Amino acid sequence: MIPTKRNRLIQLPVDSDIYALRNMIERCFNKLKNARWLATRYDKTADNYLGFIHTVSIRLWMREFVNRS
Repeated sequence: MIPTKRNRLIQLPVDSDIYALRNMIERCFNKLKNARWLATRYDKTADNYLGFIHTVSIRLWMREFVNRS
């Protein structure tokens, strides 16, 4: 859930932990979209597309893993 604006009369409660996870997932999707092949979806079959998502995800994960050591 996205936090409500400050000037709204009825403020809805927001769980900050869930919002942080949502933010992390959105950032991951943005990084995935930086791969041109994924953003334009050249693959015709769902299996090939899913395989490319896995490949790009592993590449992103390895970049984070290598930089932390």
